[in-house]
Amino acid sequence: MDERILIVEDDEALRESLQLMLAAESYEAVAASGGEEALRLVEATPFDVVLCDLRMPGVDGLELLPQLARRLPGATLILMSAFGTADLAIEAMRRGAYDYLAKPFTPSELLLVIRKARERERLRRANQMLRRDVHRAVGDRPIVAASPSMIAVLELLERAAEFKSTVLLTGESGTGKEVLARAIHAQSPRRDEAFVAVNCAAIPETLLESELFGHSKGAFTGADRARRGLFVEADSGTIFLDEIGELPSPLQAKLLRVLQEEEVRPVGESKSRRVDVRVIAATARDLESDVASGRFREDLFYRLNVVRVKVPPLRERREDTPLLLDHFLAHFRDLLGRPVRSLSDEALEKLLAYRWPGNVRELENVMERAVILAEGERIGLRELPANVVASEPSGPLEGPSPSDFSLRRARRSAETELIERALRATGGNRTHAARLLQISHRALLYKLKEYGIRD
Repeated sequence: MDERILIVEDDEALRESLQLMLAAESYEAVAASGGEEALRLVEATPFDVVLCDLRMPGVDGLELLPQLARRLPGATLILMSAFGTADLAIEAMRRGAYDYLAKPFTPSELLLVIRKARERERLRRANQMLRRDVHRAVGDRPIVAASPSMIAVLELLERAAEFKSTVLLTGESGTGKEVLARAIHAQSPRRDEAFVAVNCAAIPETLLESELFGHSKGAFTGADRARRGLFVEADSGTIFLDEIGELPSPLQAKLLRVLQEEEVRPVGESKSRRVDVRVIAATARDLESDVASGRFREDLFYRLNVVRVKVPPLRERREDTPLLLDHFLAHFRDLLGRPVRSLSDEALEKLLAYRWPGNVRELENVMERAVILAEGERIGLRELPANVVASEPSGPLEGPSPSDFSLRRARRSAETELIERALRATGGNRTHAARLLQISHRALLYKLKEYGIRD
């Protein structure tokens, strides 16, 4: 695990027992017999965890905790005592302890506390590191993204924004395609002109043509006045055609003409009108398959498919999930005037394990619901939907078969998988990957060579 643990305990037998137990779990355990020796050690060596006894000669545990917290920011401090009370535990937390262990405790109890604390700290550090570039100002609205795949999408859209070329956004429903379309418009030279969004699947086929291209008075029953149409409303600006794959075949031909000739002809009129419109289209369908089956016009597909961008689903950019959770918690807290400040460890664990089939839209809805239902400052399990609470950790590490009892092979398999995940999460940046893994850069280089990992 390559984590250093400092044991501060005046009982020599317990001190040595703890040191041996932690070493057996692959922790690097260092022992000090009292507070003064502990302070000398932390001046020279950083530690990830400190197990500190309460009753010691000289500096006791409660006096030592704030000094350790100042010298070891980010370290997990755990107070141990055989004289446990609720008031003592509260005072220990106030002075910087993560948890309190009442003696006697079992090895499994101690290891569980350490593992939970280090996982929480790992998430905090990863979150903090990724926040540096998380709210990328693509237009007038921040887009939460830290995963390499989503950063690549944003960089591509930033380059495409300044041109009039048609953009085709593909990807599952709920991935945020309209948000990205608005961001393209806000980055473009047309940012001061209209942005018009239309869902091609939401308007009845009989009305869609007049909605898009307009109609003259009396063109059909109910047309008691002329209508300009959405393309004319978007003149000099941008029109966003969502669910373009649902466009009926007759309208596909008319849209193709608009894209080719840059003019529209309202229903019931004989003359066309010139329009200067930047078109962004989006679909969750496989348009190539629709072209092959004759459902979608091939020539229109190639007209739309100039700058094509696939928006990855949330389950493929899991680095973004904790950041999105924080973003929507703050957004709905401010919007709804609620006192909610954080997520409980249990709620966060379930939200990170869930695979989000509805993508960012589903996550947004879940967080809005949780903020509304929360009774205090923290969101717990009871504020989450049942399907989220029932979720289990996804993407388990693959290791040796159950019949293989080799600890060495199991550790190698697990470490290889974690290192590869960290490198993917940081786009191959070894320094950042080492931070996520909480090991030194030199240790990462050694493991890359030892395990034959190519980044």
